[in-house]
Amino acid sequence: MAGTTKYTQFIGLAPELVWGVLGDLEQWPEWNPGVRSVRMHGPVAVGATGDYLPDGKVSARIHGRFAKPFTVTVFEPNRELGIEQPEPAGTMHLTWRLTPRDGGTEITQELRFTGPAAAARTVVRPFIETDARVNFSRLARLAGLAPVDDALNVVIAGGTGALGLQIAADLTCRGQRVTLLTRRRNPDLPFRQTEWDGRSVGSWSAELREPGRLAVINLAGKLVDCRPTERNVAELRSSRVDSTTALVAAARLRDTPVDYWVQASTTAIWSDAGETRCTETTPLPVGLPQMTGVAQPWEEAFDPARADHWTILRTSIVLDPDAPALKRLGQLTKAGLGGRVGPGDQWFSWIHIEDWLAIVRASLGLDPSVTLPDGILVAATEFPVRNTELMATLRRILHRPPSPPTPKAVLTVGAVFLRTDPALGLTGRHATSEVLHKAGFDFRYPTLDEALTDLLPH
Repeated sequence: MAGTTKYTQFIGLAPELVWGVLGDLEQWPEWNPGVRSVRMHGPVAVGATGDYLPDGKVSARIHGRFAKPFTVTVFEPNRELGIEQPEPAGTMHLTWRLTPRDGGTEITQELRFTGPAAAARTVVRPFIETDARVNFSRLARLAGLAPVDDALNVVIAGGTGALGLQIAADLTCRGQRVTLLTRRRNPDLPFRQTEWDGRSVGSWSAELREPGRLAVINLAGKLVDCRPTERNVAELRSSRVDSTTALVAAARLRDTPVDYWVQASTTAIWSDAGETRCTETTPLPVGLPQMTGVAQPWEEAFDPARADHWTILRTSIVLDPDAPALKRLGQLTKAGLGGRVGPGDQWFSWIHIEDWLAIVRASLGLDPSVTLPDGILVAATEFPVRNTELMATLRRILHRPPSPPTPKAVLTVGAVFLRTDPALGLTGRHATSEVLHKAGFDFRYPTLDEALTDLLPH
């Protein structure tokens, strides 16, 4: 068996409205651009057959010529739809389930392969699974979802990055208005986009003067997965400080403060913290080591006076199937390099993407059950693990045998070829949140075992 993966998203519509789109398989390409076309051989019902073409010239040509028709295996109106698609050396099982929730519907997409079909997953996944949450937002729009009466106007800087797209899709599915600030428009995205340079105030600043309640989520910044050269570190810092300074300057043009502001930061602000237990009140290290020297001026560029409610969100490693961190760890483990890294006692603080999204919603005042105070907030689970436990859990869930450790010297050399920073694997910190605990925030995935079991094929 090649494994099962699941993606879940809340949509602010009744199940029957969501089903109106989901239950018509020929509309599948309209909300998942990874599917080029669907042709049913008859009405959708159990036993009905049809053909679909994945996007991509080569894949579409091969699939269209050699693939057998898929068969509808489950058809329960307003509840569940499933299909089986014969693949080389196995079968793909794709199921969508709708579960009623307060104020809407939870949709779950489950992809499973039977038979020795690991290769089929590699081929199929980019078309079926990639950007699943964004695809759900397209489905919600097709099903008639419109912004709620008291919707927030949410402006997301860095909105075309991995986390930006996740929160944009999640908020859209919940009836909020979303605008992405981006250096280059992507016509394939289903979100309103406005171009900016990330450095200076321009015409984009009008987005912060739209009528109604306004929220700013600032995620802009160069990815940290790069060589730790002096030039790269300077770019890491300037990409964050310049964009924050520009947003603050634009906010000063408003007559009133922004209603909610979520300012991104990182738990790496504590650098390699060793055995120190880092919470919201833990002092920063002196001497400005690499990521402290990036994150501290990033936070200081934000002006709390420009927002009625504000959160500086020090985020740990976000675990998500499409995130670079989990991809890299999974690839290494599958390649037989799933042993401890370096000494193995370095702390790994993390958070599941679903819990990160929930924290952002609470920071925007969208969760009536959780009230968060203004200030610094650590976005990390209550159960960080050491590197040794992290790699052991990955091996167990991915069904890999014990692996030899990766010595520090080997990782350092390998990082040069991968054009990354060895410190990402050799350093760490034990970061948890006192604020979330006092606010009564409940983690959906509190332990690493629960998180990886949900996120990885198993």
